[in-house]
Amino acid sequence: MQIVEKKAEGLSRTFGVLVTAADIAGRLDKKIAEIAPQVQLKGFRKGKVPASHVRKMFGQSIMGDLVNDLVQEGVNKAVEQNAIRPASSPEIAALENVEAVLKGGADLAFDVAVEAMPEFEPMDVRSISIVKPVAEVTDEEIDTRLATLAEGNKTYTPKKGKAAKDDSVTMNFVGKVDGVAFDGGTAEGATVVIGSGQLIPGFEDQLIGAKAGDERLVKVTFPAEYGAANLAGKDATFDVTVTEVQAPGKTVLDDEFAKRLGLSTMDALREAVKSQIANELSGLSRAKAKRSLLDALDNAHVIDLPAKMVAAEFDAIWGAVQQDREAGNVDPDDEGKSDDELKVEYRGIAERRVRLGLVLAEIGRRNNVEVRDEEVARAINMEAMRYPGQEKQIIDFYRQNPNAMAQVRAPLYEEKVVDFVLELAKIETVTVSRAALEADDDTPVVEEKPAKKPAAKKTSKKAEADAEAPSAEAEAKPAKKPAAKKAAKKADAE
Repeated sequence: MQIVEKKAEGLSRTFGVLVTAADIAGRLDKKIAEIAPQVQLKGFRKGKVPASHVRKMFGQSIMGDLVNDLVQEGVNKAVEQNAIRPASSPEIAALENVEAVLKGGADLAFDVAVEAMPEFEPMDVRSISIVKPVAEVTDEEIDTRLATLAEGNKTYTPKKGKAAKDDSVTMNFVGKVDGVAFDGGTAEGATVVIGSGQLIPGFEDQLIGAKAGDERLVKVTFPAEYGAANLAGKDATFDVTVTEVQAPGKTVLDDEFAKRLGLSTMDALREAVKSQIANELSGLSRAKAKRSLLDALDNAHVIDLPAKMVAAEFDAIWGAVQQDREAGNVDPDDEGKSDDELKVEYRGIAERRVRLGLVLAEIGRRNNVEVRDEEVARAINMEAMRYPGQEKQIIDFYRQNPNAMAQVRAPLYEEKVVDFVLELAKIETVTVSRAALEADDDTPVVEEKPAKKPAAKKTSKKAEADAEAPSAEAEAKPAKKPAAKKAAKKADAE
């Protein structure tokens, strides 16, 4: 097998592979000699079928398998002999005259086109200096969280009077459209808190003033965007029979309340809430630190990017943008811009993400950062728990799909590399308010001032790029994870 370099442009390399007809014939003879002892044919004892007869019966099939093996061998040798780390799967080109090759009368010749990973020296991560904003848990936050817990864990007691706002009403009902009961519109023992907004707009308000035993005709109009197409925008009536009215009791934040939530005392509940808030703040703080770290890594590296990786990343981003458009969810930053302008911006995001993925991968590779199998298994189990009753199917899906398994492993690897770098980087902590931690990353970090009500967050394209650096295990894999998916825009590197 002969391998010669035919073209080298940047990271793209093309190699010509040649296997002579004589070499193929020799390999075919060897293959037939290997399998002949195992062949069983009528009229011959096992192992006594002549090689010539095996060739006559199975030669064409064996030759087909042999050619496939030779092509794969040629790809592997072209990569290995030239010490290339592929950025994506090598491609076969100029594979012609296959029929003549299969008949044993021609050389096998083809090209292997491969895009190499760039060779570069990553920066010394010990030289990175970043600011990490941190926030302390305040008594006000704890009190607010406890009040929310109390609101969500009210106790109700039966009342004889009329139902009012915030009362709980238990009822039976039959829903009808044009006088005909519809599927899903009948229930017994249904309970709703008036004013909670659980039911169709206007339904709960018509229960005000009802007493246990009352019968009411509730008239509503289904919202135009209602999930069931046969009901969307339709007028409907509900024959309602109220079976019980309950009034909310005043929730007292005491030891008894704590015990209802599974804790021994109010002090223990308060400490648990404090710990929960501290974890939230820690996550926000780490996200800010990670974003600053990614900025530092991006600014410090100017490297050639594999064109196919960038194209794959851009296609994923642009596809997500198009899906969001169709759903009517347009990024405010995109309004009023042409597709050409947007493509330039989103290609910049794709390039940044690929560059960061390559840098993180190289740092991890050089420092032997690894993700253990048990870590992957734990992540898969957590994912499976999101689908009660289908856990086994979810776990089996990942076990049987290497690509899906890789998509679980990749973010775990990225986070381990980030943690590794954060351990070595020079980090200055600055105390800020929670509002500052939650603010968009384009907002500069400032020292803590009296807390203000946080404004609605707006996510920029830069934030999206930071939020999802591509897999740090980027070698020989196209980037898979879309960067601009709006559902993930608030992930912000968490």
